[in-house]
Amino acid sequence: MAKPKNLPRRQMLQGIAGSAFLTSFASASPVIKLTYPFELPKKAAPISLEQVRLLPSPYYDAVVANKAYLLRLKPDRFLHNYHQFAGLPVKDKAYGGWEADTIAGEALGHYLTALSLMYAQTGDSEMRKRVDYIVNELELAQNAQGSGDSAGYIAGFMRKRKSGEIVDGKEIFPEIMAGNIHSAGFDLNGCWVPFYNWHKLFAGLLDAQSLCGNTQALPVALKLAAYIDKVFAALNDEQVQQVLNCEHGGINESFAELYVRSKDVRWLKLAERLYHNKTMVPMREGRDELANLHANTQIPKLIGLARLAEITGERGYEKAAIQFWESVTQHHSYVIGGHGDREYFNAPDTVHQHISEQTCEACGTYNMLKLTRHLFSWRPNAAYFDFYERGHINHILAHQNPKTGMFTYMTPLMSGMPREFSTEEDSFWCCVLSGMESHAKHGDSIYWSHKDCLFVNLYIPSSLNWREQAVNLTMTTHYPFEGNIQLNLDKTQEAKPFAIALRIPGWAKDFSLRVNDEIIKPSLQNGYCLIYRRWKKNDKIRLQLPITMRFENALGQPAKEDESIVAFVRGPLVMAADLGAADKDYKGQAPALVGAKLLEKITPVDGSKAQYQSTGIMRPEDLRLQPFYAMYERRAAVYFNRFTDAQWLVAADQYHKELAELKAIAERSVDIMHLGEMQAERDHQLESAISYPVSYRGRNGRDARTGGFFSFKMKVKPGKLELQATYWGEERNRRFSILVDQQEIAKVELNGRQPGVFFDQTYTIPEALSAGKSHVIVRFQPETGYTAGPAFSCRIMEISKLRA
Repeated sequence: MAKPKNLPRRQMLQGIAGSAFLTSFASASPVIKLTYPFELPKKAAPISLEQVRLLPSPYYDAVVANKAYLLRLKPDRFLHNYHQFAGLPVKDKAYGGWEADTIAGEALGHYLTALSLMYAQTGDSEMRKRVDYIVNELELAQNAQGSGDSAGYIAGFMRKRKSGEIVDGKEIFPEIMAGNIHSAGFDLNGCWVPFYNWHKLFAGLLDAQSLCGNTQALPVALKLAAYIDKVFAALNDEQVQQVLNCEHGGINESFAELYVRSKDVRWLKLAERLYHNKTMVPMREGRDELANLHANTQIPKLIGLARLAEITGERGYEKAAIQFWESVTQHHSYVIGGHGDREYFNAPDTVHQHISEQTCEACGTYNMLKLTRHLFSWRPNAAYFDFYERGHINHILAHQNPKTGMFTYMTPLMSGMPREFSTEEDSFWCCVLSGMESHAKHGDSIYWSHKDCLFVNLYIPSSLNWREQAVNLTMTTHYPFEGNIQLNLDKTQEAKPFAIALRIPGWAKDFSLRVNDEIIKPSLQNGYCLIYRRWKKNDKIRLQLPITMRFENALGQPAKEDESIVAFVRGPLVMAADLGAADKDYKGQAPALVGAKLLEKITPVDGSKAQYQSTGIMRPEDLRLQPFYAMYERRAAVYFNRFTDAQWLVAADQYHKELAELKAIAERSVDIMHLGEMQAERDHQLESAISYPVSYRGRNGRDARTGGFFSFKMKVKPGKLELQATYWGEERNRRFSILVDQQEIAKVELNGRQPGVFFDQTYTIPEALSAGKSHVIVRFQPETGYTAGPAFSCRIMEISKLRA
């Protein structure tokens, strides 16, 4: 058995991992030491998707479900706005959800990419037929704009005027070119992220060209690019930064790619000009200033910067991309590979404070995997694909229900929270759209190459036609459930030697390798088991990775045997406790781990499905563990508080004390309002304007945006009373007033000073406001330019005798 040292991922990325990993094999079988002088290549490229075919596996099932969904969708419904705004007859009604909002049109770009990927992945001609139809319709819409100021324009996004009227989004651009630019981060002059929208359309057109051979797509993209270039040409550098303050996806990547394909330096200059200083400068200078930034807004910018690094050789671009990747993966990621709480980054190493029902936006992981591919291509290292595999299995597979083909937006990691899936025609969230892409390309990162070296990065059952080396091979495995992986050389040029580099995951404490029936001792470089030889037809490689259970601490938690928050991980699989069916209410407490030598008390139930049972170590009861990704319709517990027996006695005592405190509060309560809950708001006669229900960490709430309010009726009684409101401790930049029967009783500012907890704030109600009344109206009203709340509950209580 070969035993690699357990080096930290950062050391692996710095190139410390190497052949020193290996000790000799302990086996009675003959050991063949390979002595061919061969070094791992310094770069790599993915083998094109059309050369890879998936074999039966969960990945294959995901592609099949996604293909069926793509075929159920109708191109003309995505094209509705494009036709309408070009003055052409519409052919079908628009879809609902986000496609009925001002972001409309984004879905078409994603759909184009998904169809193109699916064509490359499966060879299904219907996918290419739809691609060709859509591109042709876009060309017709673009030509209908004429040769005037609108020449080249095509879009589906809309604008919401101050009057509330929804119109063609094209009218914002004369304003922007005149320097009238306003944005609150996701809107630009009344449009929802128009440049992000265009980035996705460009991506769809470019994928249509490269994956389907469509010759119309690039000319359409270039004409649209000319229109956009005209907009930015009218702006000075400060105004460009104003525009870039609105989420703009990876629009820099679009123009970088147009430069590569057209050789017109005009697009490279524009790509480099679209450099958002707020994000890029700290990363380039090696600083992690991601806290409180919208996570997925940032990642596409860095993907674009990575592409520019490849094109220009600019080391500053490369440095920023690497710094960002390391910050996110080392300091902001959950055990499943996702990141973000309520879509936002928090302070580094505080994941343990943000295990909520709004963790891990799927788009974020979709984009982090894209960025990982760029970085790996520059310097092949197994650590990059350790992260890729983690997110690919445990988040991307988890975010599609293969029974229905529907997708999640968030993947909740709070104990007991179910996944919420999209609907067929009325969701079209960004994560539905990226999901269409993710599950059309599960074969795109399995095999990579550089000249005469083949990298095997993911262990997914598949066949490969490596055209460049005239090699066909088949990979069979039940990984990640089992650790046996076999590669069969179905065809090869016997006279020509080449190398095969097998990734040895960082979690693998040992491994064994055979070529045909001989145990071999290969070179191990940067986490890759490297075999260089003259291969012949029917050669077989057998890799065995012993898979065991381990704990991983939540980022920000010390690696202790107790007083920590941990997750079970088996090989690459994140494991979770089964808390019951998603469609059944769960009112139990989050399970905890208690005792010592906990892993010894987890026993296998069904090894082929990676199912285990705990015995005597979980509170309030022992539970079944199984792979988290596959719990599509189950409630799960991923993270567990871990205690010694003595600590558990203290924790249980504290729990009972908290129950007693809640009982005392209940006895003083006159009325309680659970905001964001339909029945409670109806019972309390809620009225509101520009106000929205929210949900966070299993608690419903409500906020009001600038110019709005929310109010509700509450019971009172004679005597001294106070109002208690509950807030989340990390809300920032919130300013509002609380009024009782139109009289202000408090000015409130939330400034994020109580991270990781809900907190209660009490406000005295003047006795004159409740005297002689049975009810009062409580009103939350934001200051101009700010938001009120969200408040999660409001309680009117008698002031305790101790306080009085």
